[in-house]
Order: sequence, then structure tokens, then C-alpha cells
Amino acid sequence: MAWKETHKQATREKILASAAKLFAVKGFEGVGIDEVMQDAGLTRGAFYAHFSSKSKLYEESILNSAKRVRSRLLPDEGYCFSLSDIANSYLGQEHFRSLDMRCPLSSLITDVTQQDEVVREVYTRVFNGFVGRLVNETGISREDALQKAVLMVGGMAIARALTDESLSEELLEVCSASVATSGTFA
Repeated sequence: MAWKETHKQATREKILASAAKLFAVKGFEGVGIDEVMQDAGLTRGAFYAHFSSKSKLYEESILNSAKRVRSRLLPDEGYCFSLSDIANSYLGQEHFRSLDMRCPLSSLITDVTQQDEVVREVYTRVFNGFVGRLVNETGISREDALQKAVLMVGGMAIARALTDESLSEELLEVCSASVATSGTFA
């Protein structure tokens, strides 16, 4: 008996969520297909019904993770967010401490540099999309959007790498204050 399309899509989303979480913490080389499938509560055999390779899963998990993080950090559809809202959300403690909601831009920043051109292109599209939204929806210049994106992504990445929790919190606060200038984001 064939599975309903909704079941297949739900299974795919479950695999992508597990992969995004594991890749964000362990990187591409640190995660195997068996581990992803076990975390998703599925068998290895189900993997190939959805993905042709681990690399393809990595690519798709970057895109999926970026969408999930954005909808969770800024969930109100149609609401215009200020740069302060964005900074406080992206650089906030919920995002910092979360294991299952990590932006691929900050959590995979060094891992992606070790991957093939296709994976790096996906990461580039996600970053460029983030910058583009800042430009288009807040009215700030591309140069300002690039600076703010780097402060948020870099600040989160460095804060997670530090062993001194108070220094991490201080860094996130300073980056957030630097980003939080005029503008809106919807």
C-alpha cells in the first residue's frame, strides 16, 4: 500500500529537521545517515526514498533550517519588525541556547567552507537572501545590511564558540545594540 503524499512530506520534514539539528552541532563529517535517521525515528532504508546522498540532505537541510529559524524567530506574518526586534531575536538567548533551532548561517559558517561548490552556493543563497530582506524591507543600504548581517551571524557564531558564558552574553548584547538602529523588517 502506498503512503499518502502528506505522510511522505511529513517524513521528509522530520529527516530534514533531524539533519539540520545534527549538522549544526557536529558538522557534515561528524554526522552519518544512520544517526540522522535514528534521531528522526526512522530506518536507514527510508533515507533513500527522500534523498540521493548525504550531500543532498546537507544542501536541503541548510535551506529548510533557514526557513524554520526565520519563521520561529520572527513568526508574525505581515508584521513589520524593527532592526531592534530582529537583533534581539537573532542574538537572543532562545536562539543562542537552542539545539534544534540554529540558523545555518551562524552554525555552519566554517563547516560549509569545507564542502563542495553546490553546498557553498546554497549557503550563499541563504546569506544573500537574508541581506536582501534587510535591504528590501527595512530600507537600509546594502552596505548597512551586509554589516548588520555580519554582526548577527558572526556574533552568534563567536558567542557559541566561547567557553565564558558571561563573555558570550556580553558579545551578543553588544552586537544586538550595534544592529538595532532604525528600520523595519517584515
